[in-house]
Amino acid sequence: MAEILESAGTALLYGLTGFIVMVVGFVALDLVTPGKLVHVVWTERNRGAAVLLAGQTIAIGLVIDQSIRASESEQGLGLGLFSTLLYGLAGVVVMTLVSCIVGLLTPGRLGETVLDDNGDRPHPAAWVQAAMYIGTAFMVGAAVS
Repeated sequence: MAEILESAGTALLYGLTGFIVMVVGFVALDLVTPGKLVHVVWTERNRGAAVLLAGQTIAIGLVIDQSIRASESEQGLGLGLFSTLLYGLAGVVVMTLVSCIVGLLTPGRLGETVLDDNGDRPHPAAWVQAAMYIGTAFMVGAAVS
């Protein structure tokens, strides 16, 4: 029973660490897209922003998955959590940089284009940028594992 409780506690701590990285990722995405992301997705119901946020959330989950697998947990829980946090934050930084660089290479301001819904359909750029987040997550995940 003690082993189960210890494992549950460890899972909770890694989950909280992943949640912290997701919050940082949300803030980073909010900084590079026009408007307040919470308002744009939940109040304005912007589909492009929702696609982008969903892609980024999946991407961060992939990075956290690989970060936990590559964590230094055999050297103690504290170091394992710390390495997971650092790997996860590195993933957020790389994803944000890739997004900004692609934004410089595409016509118009990418954040504005992504949020340009056409009726009930998100702009195709929203899907492309969401896929870039996921592709970048696979690269970062491979690098940390």
